[in-house]
Amino acid sequence: MADTDDEHTSPRNPDNRIGLERQAADKAHEAQIAANPPEGPDGQPLHKPSGMTRVVRDRKGVRKVVEVPSTGHSWDGIEEYDNPLPRWWLWSFYATIVWGVGYLIAYPAIPLIHGATQGVLGETMRSNVAAEIQRFNEANAPIQAKLVETPLDGIAADPDLANYTANAGSAIFRTWCAQCHGSGAGGATGYPSLLDNDWLWGGTLDDVYTTVQHGIRDPKDGDTRYSEMPRFGTDQMLDDAQIGQVVNYVLSLSEQPHDAAAAAEGATVYADNCVSCHAEDGTGDRAQGAPNLTDAVWLYGSDPATITRIVHDGPFGVMPAWSGRLSEAEIRAVASYVHSLGGGE
Repeated sequence: MADTDDEHTSPRNPDNRIGLERQAADKAHEAQIAANPPEGPDGQPLHKPSGMTRVVRDRKGVRKVVEVPSTGHSWDGIEEYDNPLPRWWLWSFYATIVWGVGYLIAYPAIPLIHGATQGVLGETMRSNVAAEIQRFNEANAPIQAKLVETPLDGIAADPDLANYTANAGSAIFRTWCAQCHGSGAGGATGYPSLLDNDWLWGGTLDDVYTTVQHGIRDPKDGDTRYSEMPRFGTDQMLDDAQIGQVVNYVLSLSEQPHDAAAAAEGATVYADNCVSCHAEDGTGDRAQGAPNLTDAVWLYGSDPATITRIVHDGPFGVMPAWSGRLSEAEIRAVASYVHSLGGGE
């Protein structure tokens, strides 16, 4: 019940009174029309609502008008009548049901505890995929055989092999290598970029091929490339003061902000502990994967805290060997692709 003291609903408000009078008049008019509907010359209502009748044909094909029963549903004065669905729509619906039942019988469809129904045709998605893989393997077999037989330095000179390795190698890279090195091979923290000329183990095509084939520090491959930086702090080979000194010396090698006095002390620490791997001038040694400390390329970061952690704990990154996962042709293809990215030597 409306609040009579509310100016927006009170009947005493002239604006509200006009609206209420109009509503009452409309209802009275509708009741009058319903009680005495206007009739035409034939005695039938002139304005019969649409949908109350429909035209049908009997068994002899004679058209006639029949009353359409109401469903009893009404929304905002709109009555719903029980008109039949169009025949074309109904038959289309029945056809989809028949198609669904047929598909259910013919193809794998119903999931079970240990698999699914196989269908009377005996096809499976796995068998279809396996057949497609086999078809492509057979189509690529000649070019892959040629790739395996061609020396690595002769692949780029052969137009067919160069085209194949560019496409197959990029697909292999996106499948197996992009997770670490990035989709564009730009690398990430702890994962080297393959676009520059800074290579821990060498950037020639032979070097890249060997790295892909045997990996880095892969315990499952006896021919893996292996080196290990000592854990100077964890194993108490250096104390915190010495680590701070050698960190400042390393920062000085790449001309980064550092403590000159600590760096001078760190030169001795470096000479006693780091020269055998990183060389006297800090340029590193690719033969054992020791990075260059004089450039601006840093695998884990160049800030003092990161360098301190590396000296203290010693990094031990692992790249898996792909010789047991990829075929010889696939390894050659992805090695050639990586070498062609612009950072190879």
